[in-house]
Amino acid sequence: MSLHDLVLSPFSYEFMRRGLLSAVLLGTSGGLIGCVLVLRRMALMGDALSHSLLPGVAAAWFFFGTSTTALFFGGLAAGLLTALGSALLSRLTRVKEDAAFGSLFIVFFGAGVALVSKLPTRINLTDFLFGNVLGVSAGELRLAAAVCFVTVAVFVIFYRSVLLETFDPVFNRATGGRGGLVHLGFLTLTVLNLVAAMQTMGIVLALGLFLLPAVSAYLWCDRFITMLLLSVAFAVADSVVGILVSFHAGLASGAAIVLCLGAVFVFSALFSPRHGAIGAVRIGAARRPPA
Repeated sequence: MSLHDLVLSPFSYEFMRRGLLSAVLLGTSGGLIGCVLVLRRMALMGDALSHSLLPGVAAAWFFFGTSTTALFFGGLAAGLLTALGSALLSRLTRVKEDAAFGSLFIVFFGAGVALVSKLPTRINLTDFLFGNVLGVSAGELRLAAAVCFVTVAVFVIFYRSVLLETFDPVFNRATGGRGGLVHLGFLTLTVLNLVAAMQTMGIVLALGLFLLPAVSAYLWCDRFITMLLLSVAFAVADSVVGILVSFHAGLASGAAIVLCLGAVFVFSALFSPRHGAIGAVRIGAARRPPA
């Protein structure tokens, strides 16, 4: 098989080009979001937010059918209610934010399953959980592009605020920074990206697209800006490779992307010279006093 048949020929199909562009856009914004989730130890909160989208999607489906716009705003409303509700609970009660997220996620997900069971036409939960990258419509592609643009613009314009809130939120508040507003804004941005990725990657695989490149970059980098850039590079490169693997091997495209990201993560966890497992064993052996 020639290089043209291996790399270029698959993208002669329009559905492949749309799938690739959607994955690249979501990988760019998700790579940025994932870095903050990882550094602030909010990865599981991202999981809770993703599952809480279901009741909003089910309600939108019930009233408006399969409209992309309706599903977007339904999922967005449910995600924002979870984010704002958990923030209020953590500030007005003794419940910590992670426990508030977990509690609301269970309630919202249960409500979503109940709504789905009452719909005249059942939602295919497999598509909701795992998506279909190669079935991206023009409307979903425009949504991914808009969310990517907003995410990149926020990180560029408010980089200092994001940096301070990520590494030292106490100092940020003490020096007059609006830490609470930044935190809520970041949660809103996370919800936007999850909703945009819902119908393409699915809520389960979207988290892989957000978190795996960020964790891999974290193992190689000690500077925030370098971590952001490397995370985006990993997400974009593995999206391209994953879609090509899915085409030639007949695998589900979203799963193939996540598996490629997982391979980079395992390699990074093992072979990163400063923060990898093998490097840590070598350093430990070098420091061990001779018998």
